[in-house]
Amino acid sequence: MEIILLEQVVNLGRLGDLVKVKEGYARNYLIPQGKAQRATKENLAEFEQKRAELEAQQSKILSDAQGKFEKIDGVSIDIAQKAGVDGRLFGSVTHYDIADKLNAKGYEINKNQIQMPTGPLKQIGESSIAVSLHADVVATITVTVTPEQ
Repeated sequence: MEIILLEQVVNLGRLGDLVKVKEGYARNYLIPQGKAQRATKENLAEFEQKRAELEAQQSKILSDAQGKFEKIDGVSIDIAQKAGVDGRLFGSVTHYDIADKLNAKGYEINKNQIQMPTGPLKQIGESSIAVSLHADVVATITVTVTPEQ
C-alpha cells in the first residue's frame, strides 16, 4: 500500500514522503495514529495545500524536543532495588521504573521514549540509557542501580 507520511517516522521517512508499506502496518498503526494517509489523488492534493501548516507543526514539535533535550541530557537518576550479595537484582529495572523516576523529578517522559536495546537492567551499577525525544533528538541519561537497604 502506498501512503503519504504526515510526520517523520523512524526507519520509514520524513514528512511528505510517499512510501510503500504493508497494508496491516498502514491500516492498524500509521493511519489511526495520524502519521500517514492513503496516497490517493485527493489526499495528495489536500496534503499539498496543508504542507506548510504541517511543516510548521513538525518544526514546533522538533523545537520542543530540543528544549527537553537541553534539560534532560546528562541527568543521573538512582534506583534502589533488592539485590543478592553477588550484585544481581531479584527483579529488574525496566523502562517503566526509569520513566516513573524521571517523571517524579519533573521531566515529562513517556515510557515508550526510553530505549533499552539490551533489555531491562539486572545488575547493580551504572548504565547509560537513551531517551528518544524525537526521531532526530536522542538524549542520554545515567541510571545508577543500587541495592535496597
